[in-house]
Amino acid sequence: MAIPAAHALWFLPFVLPICFYVAFTDMAQMRITNPSVILLALVFVMLGFFWMPFDAYLWRLGVMLIVLILGILLNAAGALGAGDAKFAAAAAPYFSLGDLRLLMAIFTLTLLSAVIAHRGAKYTPLRKLAPHWDSWEQGKKFPMGLALGPTLAIYLILGALYGAR
Repeated sequence: MAIPAAHALWFLPFVLPICFYVAFTDMAQMRITNPSVILLALVFVMLGFFWMPFDAYLWRLGVMLIVLILGILLNAAGALGAGDAKFAAAAAPYFSLGDLRLLMAIFTLTLLSAVIAHRGAKYTPLRKLAPHWDSWEQGKKFPMGLALGPTLAIYLILGALYGAR
């Protein structure tokens, strides 16, 4: 993997709880909260400043801005929710460009797994564990935080285990 293992290890303890929170709140409320997105971005801004070469740090902040602009455009077109767009932008600087194909594979598998698990639980007794979740009643809408959060978490875990030394 292109991500340095040390970077993944430093980010992981701060990012992992945010990823779980995002997945949970998106299932429960069909929203990714602004404080969670801001916190995710702040973790990168603060830790990245100390752990990355300055030019790489600035480039990744630029990527965050580019993904945010693309997300706003996709949200305006109705392709994804505003929280999804903001989370994607806040998560973007954590990924190394050299891991783009791996990232796409992780996201694809995570999204497929999340859809199957969520839709499967919706029609089983498991639904009784959280009967008031908004995501059960959304028809075709899907809580993308259930795929976005775990994608970032899995990537950082793999980076910590198999990242560049």
